[in-house]
Amino acid sequence: MTEKTKLIAPRLPRGFEDRTPGEIAAVGAMIDKIKAVYERYGFDPVETPLFEFTETLGKFLPDTDRPNAGVFSLQDDDEQWMSLRYDLTAPLARYFAENFETLPKPYRSYRQGYVFRNEKPGPGRFRQFMQFDADTVGAASPEADAEMCMMMADVMDALGLAGQYIVRVNNRKVLDGVLATAGVTTEAQKLTVLRAIDKLDKFGTDGVKLLLGAGRKDESGDFTKGAGLTEDQIAPLLAYVASGEAADGIDKGSNAHVVSTINALAGLIGGSETGLEGVKELATIFGLVQASGFGDRVMLDPSVVRGLEYYTGPVFEIELTFKVQNEKGQDVVFGSVGGGGRYDGLVSRFRREPVPATGFSIGVSRLASALKLTGNLHAEEPVGPVVVLVMDKDQTAGYQAMVAELRRAGIRAEMFLGNTKNFGKQVAYADKRNAPAVIIEGSQEREQGILQIKDLVAGKQAAAGITDNAEWKAARPGQFEIKRDDLVTAIQTLLSQP
Repeated sequence: MTEKTKLIAPRLPRGFEDRTPGEIAAVGAMIDKIKAVYERYGFDPVETPLFEFTETLGKFLPDTDRPNAGVFSLQDDDEQWMSLRYDLTAPLARYFAENFETLPKPYRSYRQGYVFRNEKPGPGRFRQFMQFDADTVGAASPEADAEMCMMMADVMDALGLAGQYIVRVNNRKVLDGVLATAGVTTEAQKLTVLRAIDKLDKFGTDGVKLLLGAGRKDESGDFTKGAGLTEDQIAPLLAYVASGEAADGIDKGSNAHVVSTINALAGLIGGSETGLEGVKELATIFGLVQASGFGDRVMLDPSVVRGLEYYTGPVFEIELTFKVQNEKGQDVVFGSVGGGGRYDGLVSRFRREPVPATGFSIGVSRLASALKLTGNLHAEEPVGPVVVLVMDKDQTAGYQAMVAELRRAGIRAEMFLGNTKNFGKQVAYADKRNAPAVIIEGSQEREQGILQIKDLVAGKQAAAGITDNAEWKAARPGQFEIKRDDLVTAIQTLLSQP
């Protein structure tokens, strides 16, 4: 006896997901709305490949044989390391530098596509996910940053999320100035401080104070070591965090709140020239935001950190403000679905001269989850093709001719290609395909030059009120007769009905 071949278990790797036609259609509709806003702002599409040279991405480990930390990498036949892109910004920097002489400057583009992270997957954390970015490369002025913030707001409005989000804005230069005033000088200590401030929403002011000092113990007893700052060093940092809180009677979206916050920040940067640059940039950004009518959607928030070692100036984040339940059943704010900022150093990895850049990225999968929760993502199964049933196997040429007529008229159609012996299974197939109708031509219909059209949508609605099988057969709900020559017109009329 020969051994049976061992079957391979059909398994999807962790951190990846399959998508159904309904999900693809829903996300496609969402992306179309985002594109429309980007293009209204004057941005054009560009597409870069999934793979880049690893050194281009700037993501590698020099002390190992395989540069595979955080990215998926391989060697090509000339021993060059390549990696799947982990974001859409590094490939843009390469593309801009490589085509520097021919591209308009500033260069305004948007990109959409999958990115890959070689990291441990978890709930809502995938190894492959889609991003949708927009960037302006070659514009150093804060006007370009203001435009990004306003475009983010218009995208959220276009997706039906008006009143359920804010675009939060800060400037890393201001924070650098406050850190200098507090005497935080080492890079390691700066990183710990930034991470502490980033936890404000989660732990509150008291929790941030602990993380700036000796450290914080959570409810489970786990201890997180702090930045080790003194009380004198912590004081200006807490004042910085508190500067974004609105005073009594002042609306956070008002010009008065912006002026109050900017004045408070100016008093915390000491003599830092970098900090003063940041304050001036924020004043310019919010002057434009207020003048353009975005003050209730784009707000100044000093607690926004983002990209701890990445951004060089203004940073911004889209936060959805409605509440959802977490895994513990607690009400929490949905949170961030995208963000960005100014990254003036990235293109300069490829060219000697400084090349300023600003942009933002939307997490498509996370945003789709938010739209689903708010009823703004319509993930219904798309309407399938009209199915021509095969009643007589020797008449397939005639059935295929019907399909060709429908297709020439722009109607989705197919001839049933499975086992044609069972009529019920053919109809069940069409139903599973979400077909709006099936076309039936047996020998009697062929002799009379007619067709039977079974409207599956109307049939389902009518059949819902019929409980008796004999009654159902007699009524044949949703079925009607037409002349063979009227096929296209009849189907067009059926499909046009709401």
